[in-house]
Amino acid sequence: MHIPDGYLSPQTYLPLYGITIPILAMAARRVKQTLRSRQAPYLALGAAFSFVIMMFNIPAPGGTSGHAVGAALVAILLGPWAACLAVSIALIIQALFFGDGGITALGANCLNMAVVMPFAGYYSYRLIAGSTPLTSKRRVLAGAVAGYLALNLAAFYTAIQFGIQPLLASGADGRPLYAPYPLTVAVPAMALEHLLLFGFLEAAVTALVIGYAQRTDPALLAMDRPDCPDTPGTLTRLWWGLGLLALLSPLGIIIPAFTGGGAAWGEWGPEELQKMLGYLPSGLKSTSEAWRAPLPNYAPASWDGAGLPLQALAYLLSAVAGIALAVAFVRLFGRYLAARGSK
Repeated sequence: MHIPDGYLSPQTYLPLYGITIPILAMAARRVKQTLRSRQAPYLALGAAFSFVIMMFNIPAPGGTSGHAVGAALVAILLGPWAACLAVSIALIIQALFFGDGGITALGANCLNMAVVMPFAGYYSYRLIAGSTPLTSKRRVLAGAVAGYLALNLAAFYTAIQFGIQPLLASGADGRPLYAPYPLTVAVPAMALEHLLLFGFLEAAVTALVIGYAQRTDPALLAMDRPDCPDTPGTLTRLWWGLGLLALLSPLGIIIPAFTGGGAAWGEWGPEELQKMLGYLPSGLKSTSEAWRAPLPNYAPASWDGAGLPLQALAYLLSAVAGIALAVAFVRLFGRYLAARGSK
């Protein structure tokens, strides 16, 4: 679901930046007060969790792959505005440092995964959970449904953005200049994968964490309330859990390697796309390298073609680096808000 550089025309990515930036600015204002209190470490944890969980690529039929995002879960725990910031931080880190998602498409990716998903997940969860006790099993079901719906809605938005490109920008020969597949191809392709597979993965991740919270610290499910008490040791346990998840992150590259899982639909590199089409759209070609990430595909460029063990090690180190960057981003963001508040 990470749209790369070159797939969206300026007629698409510029307006989407214009939509997304004000929403994130509003999110910053909404969480300004809570960021000064106990929720700040949880915001960093949410950003780091979203970054790591997106590294677990799951193969799909047809030689593609996909992953969970964790946006609905972060929204359920911290509220939708905080989730907007947390997931956006994860997406910015992925694009800037690892080339996962394009710079030109960052506004679109943030809209799909850091705006649509948190709000869809949060309000569907609240609607289903109602006023049930924090330990109610209904909340586990509500979380699963929320995760499923949120991911599929984000996938639909992504498919629309892919599919309208041939309508917006074509060359004199009639060939699309950017993403080549029309709505009749993009929407079914994205919908089938997410409705039948990846949506259930998002549902499982969301439900499992909610169930864990109910058993260990139900107050986590009320984190979006300003009067929610803090349970000693909870944050430490969650960081240890995230560390374990990071240690397992190489599975996100090992499993696809052994099962034939390739790039996610719509995330093909220029060379792969040219083999598929027999040509490379000229607009895509000119903007596909708008940004050269220092660690493309979660490894140094010099390691391209290295053996699987070395790639797995690079993947693990990238997970650790991503967590550290998420914490650093949240701290810098907190200082920025504090400085603005003092003026």
